[in-house]
Amino acid sequence: MTIERSAATIVDGAVARTSLSPSARQRIFLYLGILIILVAFGSPSGGLIDIPISFLLKNKLKLSAHEVASFRLVAAIPRYLSFVFGFIRDIWSPFGMGDRGFMLLFGMISALLYVSFAFIAVTYVVLIVAVIMLTASCLFVASAQNGLTAVIGRQHAITGQISAAWNVFLSIPAVAALLSGGALSGLLEDKGADQAIRILFLVGAAIMTIVAVYSVWKPKDVFDNLRIEQEVGRHPLADLRRLMRHWPIYSALLIWLLWNFAPGSATPLQYHLQNTLHASDAQWGQWNAIFAASFIPTYVVYGVLCRRFALKTLLLWGTLIAIPQMVPLLFIHSVTGALIAAVPIGLMGGIATGAYLDLIMRACPRGMEGTTLMLAGSLYFLVSRFGDVLGTRLYDQFGDFDVCVIAITAVYALMLPALLLVPGQLIASADGQYPTPSQ
Repeated sequence: MTIERSAATIVDGAVARTSLSPSARQRIFLYLGILIILVAFGSPSGGLIDIPISFLLKNKLKLSAHEVASFRLVAAIPRYLSFVFGFIRDIWSPFGMGDRGFMLLFGMISALLYVSFAFIAVTYVVLIVAVIMLTASCLFVASAQNGLTAVIGRQHAITGQISAAWNVFLSIPAVAALLSGGALSGLLEDKGADQAIRILFLVGAAIMTIVAVYSVWKPKDVFDNLRIEQEVGRHPLADLRRLMRHWPIYSALLIWLLWNFAPGSATPLQYHLQNTLHASDAQWGQWNAIFAASFIPTYVVYGVLCRRFALKTLLLWGTLIAIPQMVPLLFIHSVTGALIAAVPIGLMGGIATGAYLDLIMRACPRGMEGTTLMLAGSLYFLVSRFGDVLGTRLYDQFGDFDVCVIAITAVYALMLPALLLVPGQLIASADGQYPTPSQ
């Protein structure tokens, strides 16, 4: 059975790598970068859609902080099951096109869903149903992008550089969406809820249509450098058992879980800045944009360091730098101060994020990159949403954001002992020097 799938040839139990010229590598990064940006903009969980919805819930529907957090918790249900979408990506090839087939099919389905919900009267229930269905559809596209990106990194032994490029490209729509999302919320403030949602969802439909059109492009530098890995007759249950027995992923995902739990970094921080420091909707968007943009310089630094230092070294130093990341917020008493503090707070997280994503890609069992990366996505949304709920309860109970900062710092400190669980061979080498796992 022939399936167009991003993968590598298996030779004597090892993965044969393809040598890439610098120009081919740049064109691969460009192709992946455009795809990452489009998917991030089109997702209902992205800032372009998500931030205005959160403001609509707060300002139009008059929900409390806890109610907004609860909405986000329920609406993210498909995200908790992201690994299912990744697993489907690993075993199915729509139209025989592999990852491009997922982009084409579910890009169009997502666009149609956006258009359909754009013309339905807005209620709390309608919003939850819309976000859940849209998220599920977009996750198929995301699974294709994640799997393709991870396989390219592993096949060519450049997971560190892929991690750096991935994070940089992902930051671009995050920053733009946060700025435009907050500003868009302000522009929609005078409009009715129905009209505001209509505008948001039609924008989402346009973006996902572009994703579907993008799938038609098949650049040789990307797909001619990839070879079929899928084994004929491989049973899905056997793959699941192989995944569960692949121990390197457990330590990688544990560290990822602790890094993204961060109780209080979402809804409580928003209410602290807006209710206590009197920040506007646009300023809340600006804070998040500055925070996200400040990761980019250290992502770039990681792309350089990963070729010179073993991942073990970068994991340790990245974690040590990241533990006190939120501490500057203890000393902030104005909106201006908060916007300034967002810069060092973001800078302190870049090396850690790059190293953790690098580790996850290295830890993937062969042929299950989509499942593993989407499993990491499941954990991200699960723990971040529950961390948001816990942080909100702490904020409501103590009436002070300082307790959230203390909780976040304590959780981050747990990553240090978790590093001891990572297999030494997996992180002993720098980018381009490590053996690609063949399990």
